[in-house]
Amino acid sequence: MKKASAAAAPREACGLLLGNGDVVARFTLCANVADTPETHFEIDPAALFAALRAERAGGEALLGYWHSHPSGDATPSATDAAMAAPDGKLWLILGGDAATCWRAGRSGLWDRFAQVPLIGA
Repeated sequence: MKKASAAAAPREACGLLLGNGDVVARFTLCANVADTPETHFEIDPAALFAALRAERAGGEALLGYWHSHPSGDATPSATDAAMAAPDGKLWLILGGDAATCWRAGRSGLWDRFAQVPLIGA
């Protein structure tokens, strides 16, 4: 993710977090199809739908999403909060040398994100 984020700068890189239970087994890099990728991210819908189809067919679960903040701040932004559904999905954010993980819900930062510890990162 760090390499993809560095390669995408000054645009935001993004992708999916896949695994089982609460364990992220792998991540994918997806195209950022946002109109303003320097300040926003939008995961390519085709990649998102493919992951959901694979999950329904018995594959890895879609646990969440990751994206970079080229500004260097690994904290969710107000824009992230506005985009996040309170669905319990993980949001991993990379900014500079930092990485943070958050669970989307109805409380916490921006009344949307509760921080989740990164283990083994």
